[in-house]
Amino acid sequence: METLTSRKGRSVAAGTLLAATALLLTACSSSGSSAASGAASSPAASATASASAPASAPASAPVSTSTTPAAVASASPGGAAMQSATDTFLAEGQDVNGTALFKPACVGTYGCALSGDSTGFLYKMTWTTWSAAEAVGTGTYRIDDCNPNCAGGQVYPVATVITLTDPVRVCSSAGTRWFWSHASFKFPSGLPKALQGGNGPQNPWTFSSVTAAANQGCASS
Repeated sequence: METLTSRKGRSVAAGTLLAATALLLTACSSSGSSAASGAASSPAASATASASAPASAPASAPVSTSTTPAAVASASPGGAAMQSATDTFLAEGQDVNGTALFKPACVGTYGCALSGDSTGFLYKMTWTTWSAAEAVGTGTYRIDDCNPNCAGGQVYPVATVITLTDPVRVCSSAGTRWFWSHASFKFPSGLPKALQGGNGPQNPWTFSSVTAAANQGCASS
């Protein structure tokens, strides 16, 4: 016959075994849940989940904010988008019906008349830039000091860098062209005393006759 002590021993051992088994099952379950959670939060798992999930279709197609050449042409007065460097000229003497100069060397007897009253000429020019936006040239600016009057004044040759900007579209008897309407000057060697102060050349200079012709518009674009 078993003694009370031996029965108690087996009962304690069985209880200990059950507790250990339960603890082991709990640990395994917790470990599996952690591993699954860690795998789901990793970049690779996220990428896989994204790839397997069906993509929802956007409510509407995205609207582009870029401006197409056609839109630019319609938005620009007179179709400014159609202008190019080869379509842009300097109106000699600011006469849009006269000679249209393209990268002029201005090597004649006097050069290229810049003013309509023959008091300013460009001479022996070299153009480093001639684009649809601006033209930059280096050479000589021959300026009449108009003293005592322009007919009897002295002409001074001044080294200059001229920048032509603000092309405008002009429709004339010669056709439709773009002409520079604004000029600014730099004088690397300065100006002679006779051309300083109030006697100095216009700088910057807006060609009023050219802008007036452009403001008249065109019969058809």
